[in-house]
Amino acid sequence: MKAVLFPNFQKDNALSCARRVCDVLTDEDIQVCVSEEYRGEFADKPSVRFEPMDEASRNADLVIAIGGDGTILRCAKYLMGSDTKLLGINTGTLGFMAGLEADQLDRLKKLRTGNYNISERMTLGITVHSTDGEMNFTALNDVCVKSKNSRICDFDVLADGYLIGRYRADGVLFSSPSGSTAYALSAGGPIIEPELECVEMTLICPHSLFARATMFSADRTLKCVNTTDDDERPMGVSIDGEKNIELPYGSSVEIYRGASKIRFIDLIGNSFHESLCKKMMKPVK
Repeated sequence: MKAVLFPNFQKDNALSCARRVCDVLTDEDIQVCVSEEYRGEFADKPSVRFEPMDEASRNADLVIAIGGDGTILRCAKYLMGSDTKLLGINTGTLGFMAGLEADQLDRLKKLRTGNYNISERMTLGITVHSTDGEMNFTALNDVCVKSKNSRICDFDVLADGYLIGRYRADGVLFSSPSGSTAYALSAGGPIIEPELECVEMTLICPHSLFARATMFSADRTLKCVNTTDDDERPMGVSIDGEKNIELPYGSSVEIYRGASKIRFIDLIGNSFHESLCKKMMKPVK
C-alpha cells in the first residue's frame, strides 16, 4: 500500500503532524511518499520516498492532506480522474472537510485493514464562455460569479436553456454538496449531506425580498449570463476560491455535473455529522 502526504507547512503544527503520520504509516508497513520539495523536512526518515506530486498521487492508494480545508481543496485537484482516495487531517482553524483531527492519528491504523467508509463526492464541471474563448475547469466546492468591485450587478440564470430568473445582486454561488458548508453557508444556503448529488444556487446579497437558495438536479446544465452593460461594474468568476477570470458583458458560465468524483476516507464513521455538531454548532452552544 502506498500513501502520499500533501502537507501545508504554513500551518503551525502541520510539520510535527506530518512526521507523526509518517511514523504511524511506516509502522503499519505502508509506503510513504512526499514531494521532492519537502526532502529537507523528511531527510531523517529513511523509509520516505520523494516523487513529483502529480505522478505520485495518481499511482497511490491514498493521499493524506495535512492542513485546513484549503489544503484539502488544492490536494483534490491532483486526484481528478483517478481512483486515489483522499483523507484530510486538520491542523487548520475549521477543517470541516477533514476526516481526522491531529490528535486522532492512532486511527490511521485502520487504513491497513480497510476498516473505514468511503464518501464519494460529486464535482462540478465549469465552462466559461468569454471573449478569450472557451475555458474548462473542475471544482470540488463551488463556482462564484460576482462583482469585482463590490457594486451590484445584473445577470440571468438558465437551466437547460430555460430562464430561471433575472437577478440583481453582488453575485451568485453554484455549489456542490461538499461546498454547501463553505461560502454558500455564509451566504445563507442550506447544509447538504455530501453524498447527495445536486447543485445549489445561492445569491450573494440579492436586491430582493424573496430570494432563496435553489436546488437543482445534478443532471441539469445551469448557465449564468452577465447582463451588466456597464464597464464600471465588472464581473468575474472564481473556482474553489481561485482563478479569478474576467466575465465581460454578454459572457457566460455553464455549470454541470463533473466527470470526476473525489473519494473521501472516513475513519471515524459519520464524520460529516460529527464535524457539523462539533465545529459548526460550537459558536452557538
